[in-house]
Amino acid sequence: MNPGLVIELTTGYWRFKVMAAAVDIGLFAAVDRHDEATSAELAADLGLQPRPLRLLLSSCTALGFLTKEGDRYRNSPVAAEYLVPGKGQYFGGFVRYNDMVGYPAWGKLQEALRTNAPTTSHASFMTSDPVVLDNFWDALFAISSFTAMALADAYDFGRHRNLLDLGGGMGSFPAVLCERYPDLRATVYDLPHVVEKAKATERISLHSGDFLADPELPAGHDVILLSMILHDWDEQTSRLILEKCHAALPSGGAVIICELVLDDDETGPEIAALMGVNMLVETAGGQNWTGAEYREWLTGAGFRDIATIPLLSAGANAAIVACKRG
Repeated sequence: MNPGLVIELTTGYWRFKVMAAAVDIGLFAAVDRHDEATSAELAADLGLQPRPLRLLLSSCTALGFLTKEGDRYRNSPVAAEYLVPGKGQYFGGFVRYNDMVGYPAWGKLQEALRTNAPTTSHASFMTSDPVVLDNFWDALFAISSFTAMALADAYDFGRHRNLLDLGGGMGSFPAVLCERYPDLRATVYDLPHVVEKAKATERISLHSGDFLADPELPAGHDVILLSMILHDWDEQTSRLILEKCHAALPSGGAVIICELVLDDDETGPEIAALMGVNMLVETAGGQNWTGAEYREWLTGAGFRDIATIPLLSAGANAAIVACKRG
């Protein structure tokens, strides 16, 4: 036995902070502008002194974000795809949001454990800070796009005609699903300052509102999607949301919960358990719930024929589908 796991976890933040700093100072964008560059060229481009840049380049190469041939650096495929603004599937907003909000909040985890209260003044989607808000929605859009593709592969939306994406943010799910299913139409339903960031199209409409305060949800949809929504709220609020979904659906309609779902014995998976802790530091009552809890809530709201579909995605490991019967 050796302390390898303890040491790896203790220094895990080193890796994140190196990546976050490289994104923030624009290292990967600079390398992309040059296609390939020497450290001297990058120092001039970024305005960094030789010593710190040398250490950053060495670390980013060791972590697999850069490759080096001779004295010239290039972005690795993963950096070129996910860390260069305007290229591929940019995850810079995800990195920035976690560096700006998540990392400091987790630094006060003991406080959250003792007080059962969030440790950040930025309540993600509720914040008025435009920088935080932009990074939050950029982060969510990046994650949601991949989850949407996994859901499109796993569930047949060809049986539906009108999707309501509850708390749909910038509309990543409707964009992916409507492209995959040509007969599907969708509505993004979210807070007014969020909906204005989404893009309406011929088949995607926007509806501003507050699904907690509004007495009822928009009608005319035969499937309602709740992607990474219920983990933000306590049990009572989650049950209320599901009851509103049931009331808004026609007979034969379906609700789909996409989440990182905890095992019923609460021993894993690791990402769902850790996301639950993230909800502790960022929300007043949220947590990641077990499949058994979701099934109980759905049954209590009047849904039947509950099925769990495994997903392989960073944003969700399962889609829990339930139907409304007349």
